[in-house]
Amino acid sequence: MEYGRSGIQLRLRASSLPRVGTLNFNPRVHKFQISLTPKPNATTSSPSGPNIQLEYLDSILFSAPDGTPVTGLDGDISGHISYLGFPDLPVATYTGDGFGRDGPGGQRIPVDSEGIVLNADGSFWISDEYGPYIYKFAADGKMLEAIRPPDAIVPIRNGTESFSADSPPRYDPSRTVTPADPSTGRDNNHGFEGLTADPSGRTLYALLQAATVQEGGLKGATERNARLLTYDISTSPATYTAEHVIPLPQYYDGKKNTTAAQSEIHYISPTQFLVLARDSDAGRGQDETQSLYRHADVFDISSATNIRGPQYDSFNGSIASTAGVLKSGITPATLCPFLDFNDNAQLNRFGVHNGGAQDAGLLNEKWESLGLVPVNDGSDGEYFLFSFSDNDFITQNGALDNGSFKYADESGFDLDNQVLAFRVTLPMGAVPL
Repeated sequence: MEYGRSGIQLRLRASSLPRVGTLNFNPRVHKFQISLTPKPNATTSSPSGPNIQLEYLDSILFSAPDGTPVTGLDGDISGHISYLGFPDLPVATYTGDGFGRDGPGGQRIPVDSEGIVLNADGSFWISDEYGPYIYKFAADGKMLEAIRPPDAIVPIRNGTESFSADSPPRYDPSRTVTPADPSTGRDNNHGFEGLTADPSGRTLYALLQAATVQEGGLKGATERNARLLTYDISTSPATYTAEHVIPLPQYYDGKKNTTAAQSEIHYISPTQFLVLARDSDAGRGQDETQSLYRHADVFDISSATNIRGPQYDSFNGSIASTAGVLKSGITPATLCPFLDFNDNAQLNRFGVHNGGAQDAGLLNEKWESLGLVPVNDGSDGEYFLFSFSDNDFITQNGALDNGSFKYADESGFDLDNQVLAFRVTLPMGAVPL
């Protein structure tokens, strides 16, 4: 028997306008009431209308330890900002008000928020792809703690730490970063896309979107080997405890094999995780409408090598060659295909589709979240798997900075956020919640 489900959903708001540059936007998390009414009898000839309802409830804006808002602006090419009791943090320096208008200028912590994990006391962890860092915020959005990644992941340009992602501000699109890509560390916008925790809330896991630069991260064909980091967060500060290599899925794009970079992970057992991996530049508002790869797959670290340590974590430490070939002696996690988002036989039952017409039913390009809710009590392994898309601020009626900054995306498109829900049976032994 299937039952309706209702609950609270938290959704992060990304930090930049994809076609016009970064802005002094205050990153935040939105809170929604979400309701699902399953329609198991829907068919392609008699499809269901939308059966997931969202009601906006509230937003929490993120701030630095001193209460200054954090920003969606790209980080500076060099330098940092410091707070007592925190590691050195990335910094973004801006002129005017950071939107291209008059103002005093200033410096803020740049955050491109990607993953979220809630704590029992109302605080929460956010993973960031700019640094990449992991930040802990109080229930009111004030920063409480920051986790700096191992040195091998910190981006380096010109021999020094450089947290810029080569994403110039909207008010100065001519600003350049040389070289455009770091020489080592996370590549631009390839930070900690995936974040999850075990049900006890004591262990936190963060996964890079793809390989670091020195491990093949500059090319789709070679960026497969991503690092998964494990932290004990039962005490403060968090303790780094383990690291494993996750081989991301690859697919044929019509010309060559390439990597499906990951957008989210979800704990399902002490050794198994869901990973949302997908292609890019295909979907609603894109030139290409048909996506070739959007999966929630499963990886297992039970036989993988724990690579934590100075050999691989020091500056320029490498688990693979620049051609993406894993070094001998390292056993990666095992990857298993699980759920295909692009199955039109299922999508069409609910009036949506992959490929074809540029209409409201076409799936968006970017799917970036995973959430699980038991169908019954979870003992049978049956769960509803929810996934939300990112509309990348693609709208003709945009407003930021408390409504004072107006914009329209140059594409001419209006993209709604989309939500999919699947009924799935998780692998034996799964205890995700």
